[in-house]
Amino acid sequence: MRKRTDHHYTWREYQRKLKRDARKRYYLSRLPCLWLYGMGAFVVLVFMSYTGSKIFARLDEEAEVLSSPVVTEREERAPERITKRDLREFLRGVDPQRLFNVGNGEFQREGISYTVETSLDMKLQGYALNLLSRSKTSRAAVVVLDPRTGKVLAMADHKGEGEGDVNLCLAADFPAASLFKIISAAAAIEVGGLSPEKTLLFRGRRHTLYKSQLTQKRGPYTVETTLRKAFASSINPVFGKIGIYYLGRELLTEYAKRFLFNGSIPFELPVGASYVEVPEDNYGLAEISSGFNKRTLISPLHGALIGSVIANNGVIVEPWIVSRIKQGPDKIHYENSVKTIGRAISDETATELRKMMRDTVLSGTGRKAFHRIRAKNRFKNIELGAKTGTVNDRFDRYKYDWMVAYALPKDGQGGICVSVLAVHGKKLGIRASQIARYIIDYYYRSTRRDV
Repeated sequence: MRKRTDHHYTWREYQRKLKRDARKRYYLSRLPCLWLYGMGAFVVLVFMSYTGSKIFARLDEEAEVLSSPVVTEREERAPERITKRDLREFLRGVDPQRLFNVGNGEFQREGISYTVETSLDMKLQGYALNLLSRSKTSRAAVVVLDPRTGKVLAMADHKGEGEGDVNLCLAADFPAASLFKIISAAAAIEVGGLSPEKTLLFRGRRHTLYKSQLTQKRGPYTVETTLRKAFASSINPVFGKIGIYYLGRELLTEYAKRFLFNGSIPFELPVGASYVEVPEDNYGLAEISSGFNKRTLISPLHGALIGSVIANNGVIVEPWIVSRIKQGPDKIHYENSVKTIGRAISDETATELRKMMRDTVLSGTGRKAFHRIRAKNRFKNIELGAKTGTVNDRFDRYKYDWMVAYALPKDGQGGICVSVLAVHGKKLGIRASQIARYIIDYYYRSTRRDV
């Protein structure tokens, strides 16, 4: 047998080699296709990875949107919080009379509905409105507020048809009359050197004011009195001379300003500015100091605020009527907080003025009106004080009749100040002092206060 070398194969080996060569040629012929298939698969995987991440991110965004509250364009325009400074502008267009009649009410602003909640005691408000409608007055107004907080409890007016929409409580169109004696007395006690027991002289009638009554000389008809009695009985010649000999133009002007004359009264609704101009001549000083003139103007709201200064130990608290403004059941845009404006007079001066206002009720111009309620058991622990004022208009067509009063329980809780204006025509209606008495009596009776 011939020996096999490396270059010679047996028949079987040769056949196996042929098969291996054939498989190599097959795979080599298919290699470009496999490369293309691999690249295609790679591209598909990359594309699916990219688009999948986008899809899941979009789904996450949609899920977040769906889980968040829907905010409309109108809601975006609604302010988150309304400041007290911006409140008057925000309430522009609100019908005040509707609030006074209903207490709370809805209004629209830029297509959004808001609810205004007021401080009004609607039982007291309704009683005041009904009382004024039956008062037989030409016009009338009542303001009741809490002197400690400035909270308005009632703001009611009565006027004839066609007299406009302005609430009389906010209009400074009425002569202040003897209410201005409160300012004169405050200045006289605090800087004029007068005590309530100071002896003062006058002659002639109490409620007139002639130049002959303003002399300091004694005469056969000279009468002695005190500042306390002159205030309670509203004696014009005494206060006329106080203006001339103890105060003067600068002090009267300064104390009028302290009590917010010739300035703005901060309030949620527009309030007329109370006006006084103090002249330099003696008789002009006497007129202003005594309130015996028709040029000093005031609003019923301001009258209540002056009373609250005396009741609140000389401190002026900003009056307010809007408790809250809401959008829907829960979203609160505004909530009131008590704010002090400043101090008008000292605590000691306010104490002396309260003594004088108590005398007005006990023995002065308010005695007759308040006699009935002073005898009631519910008022045994309530301090009552008041100041009256009366003057005719320039043409003697109307009589402007005022009372500013306070009622202060001895425990210091639940006190009120009441300002009443009654305008009488040819016939006298119910007097302002009587209306004030009815209001105070009803308030403490309806609230069933154990005082």
